[in-house]
Amino acid sequence: MSSGQRTMTLFVTVILGLVLVILGLSAAWPLWAWPTTAALLLVIALVTHRVLAPEPEAFPREFRPEPDLQFPEPQRQEQRIAHVALPSSVADYDFSFSATVRWLVLETAEDAPYINPAGLAVDAVLQRARVVTAEQPPNRSAFVQHQLDGVLGMMRPDSGGRIMAMAQDVSLNLPELDRERLTKLSNVRKDEDVWEHERNYERSKRAYLGDDVLKDTGTAVVWWLSRNDKEVEGAVDHIGLLAQLSAAANNESVAPVFEHLVSPPTAPYADVRAGHHSPPEWEQPPDWGAATSSKGAGPDTSLDSFLAWFGFAPADPDLDLFAERLIHLAHAHGKSDIVDELRRRFAPARPATDDAEETTAEPEE
Repeated sequence: MSSGQRTMTLFVTVILGLVLVILGLSAAWPLWAWPTTAALLLVIALVTHRVLAPEPEAFPREFRPEPDLQFPEPQRQEQRIAHVALPSSVADYDFSFSATVRWLVLETAEDAPYINPAGLAVDAVLQRARVVTAEQPPNRSAFVQHQLDGVLGMMRPDSGGRIMAMAQDVSLNLPELDRERLTKLSNVRKDEDVWEHERNYERSKRAYLGDDVLKDTGTAVVWWLSRNDKEVEGAVDHIGLLAQLSAAANNESVAPVFEHLVSPPTAPYADVRAGHHSPPEWEQPPDWGAATSSKGAGPDTSLDSFLAWFGFAPADPDLDLFAERLIHLAHAHGKSDIVDELRRRFAPARPATDDAEETTAEPEE
């Protein structure tokens, strides 16, 4: 008899007995009625016990071949590995791998060799992680870590079929020195790309101007009109300039048909273009032409041009100091005839100085 059956029988008997006692007291039963009530209560208790009794099993449990026993859950073991170098897609840049490896030993034949489950599990996890990291660049360690979380997050058998292994708490990073090197290399590559693009742009622009725009004067004029299509008269005014530019770009002289549109060069070099190779007046030596003769009575026009080129007026207060420095410079180079000419030219304006003083000043200069 089970405990539940006994409890239910006792509960029904007590409740029914209380009901009968209350009825007997309320109705003032005679004394002989109480023993009868007690016997009736006992009979009800027996009937309740039989009604609540479970049906007998068709086949007893103890005679079954395999009793319903609960199998214990397989025991999983784990081991922490840290700072294991895994290769990346770039040589000499390895990831640092850390994880918690968990494994489950599989059932095998009785004559199977003895194994080290921890070693097999760690090797299986590292082989699976190596396949992923070897294809990724080293500067994507955070992205590769999430990939490894998914690849290693499921129990899979090893190559020998003796265990099933997985990894959790995966950590993957790159050493700080390697990260700095990669940053520097990345910056250099970016600068090289920008420089190469700038060079290509410059080459393209030069080729466009030299081979297309300035190929000849007509092409240059058409190009100018395409940029300034509403200034036709301005194009006529720029033909001479465009002819010079196209000729210079092709290392040629201006075509004869456009020479009349080219403005002549400004003095003092106009005679050079005309075929006269005489230098400007201030560059001519003292004996150039009749005006520079020391025997003449007129002023030295070459010297006047030289002073005018320097911006000295006849009444300039700094002219005396400048003339004195010219005399010292002529002394330093042994130009005695120039010294005499300068003294005669500036004798009224500069105070007379003793020859000994000038000779003494020569080494200083």
